[in-house]
Amino acid sequence: MEIEWSPLAIEKVVELAKYIAKDSPEAALDWANDIFDSAEKLQDHPKLGRIVPEINEDDYRELLEGNYRVIYWLGSPEKISILTVCHGKQLLPLNEVQ
Repeated sequence: MEIEWSPLAIEKVVELAKYIAKDSPEAALDWANDIFDSAEKLQDHPKLGRIVPEINEDDYRELLEGNYRVIYWLGSPEKISILTVCHGKQLLPLNEVQ
């Protein structure tokens, strides 16, 4: 199954990594790698993540990686779309996922 990252999701990873890098560039790199590694697991297990509580639809799921949420959509049998990445304590902006 193909994993497709939205431009917004990539932008969020870059923004968050830059923020983390202010304190520790090495931690920022490790964090970004963990996010991408976590998403790669979806290729073999697309329903690995839980249903996004704010949406409550089976096709919208999230992986939790540390304090962060990787929001994705199972829109077709061949592709997983990574929609956004956000901090777990922030409210999920629904306009980023629908």
